[in-house]
Amino acid sequence: MYKLITPQEAKRIMDTCTDCIILDVRRPDEFEKGHIAGAINIPHTEISDRAQEVLKDKDALILVYCRSGRRSKFASQLLANMRYTNIHEFGGILDWPYEVVKD
Repeated sequence: MYKLITPQEAKRIMDTCTDCIILDVRRPDEFEKGHIAGAINIPHTEISDRAQEVLKDKDALILVYCRSGRRSKFASQLLANMRYTNIHEFGGILDWPYEVVKD
């Protein structure tokens, strides 16, 4: 199971948590056009194959987002099914009212 939070709640967590993981599950080309600072990119289609190599701590706080919220919900459920225990999904970058960085 994962927890649904607002972008504002996610921002508060990011501002205070030094070891949380910000996970962008969009395609790499979308990620390059703009993402949240510090985010790592694993496309939702690759979660099953790559999560265990990249997200080693299954109890770490993971904040998940995509473009609109559909893929982040799918990815969050996949992570929950893989026994990750601290997943917070906060929708899409379209609803993110804060700064983004571009590669």
